[in-house]
Amino acid sequence: MENQGNTNSGTQQQFTQQFGGQNLPNSTAVLVLGIISIVACFCYGIIGIILAIIALVLASKANTLYQQNPGMYTEASFKNLKAGKICAIIGLCLSALYFIFIIVYIVILGAVFSSMPWEMMSH
Repeated sequence: MENQGNTNSGTQQQFTQQFGGQNLPNSTAVLVLGIISIVACFCYGIIGIILAIIALVLASKANTLYQQNPGMYTEASFKNLKAGKICAIIGLCLSALYFIFIIVYIVILGAVFSSMPWEMMSH
């Protein structure tokens, strides 16, 4: 009975090596989150930053799994993972730049409004 368990695991390894294996966990989610982080960067930058950070964390975990056993996972899912990571990095950069732009804009607007002669306008 014990040999039967070993035979099944050996057969499963041969199947995954011969037919490409399984998809990396969260590879599609990383790609989707990376793309959405680029699109959402114009929502004051905060949503894009959050989505990009989540995508990068998931990509890091999935990349670690792939490095431990690359023959177990499909090449297409690894390419999706790499593309999602690149999109997340781009989304993080764009979102951070837009967030900084919004902060600078608010500071300049506050400086302009604070220097206006409000006392003279009420008379």
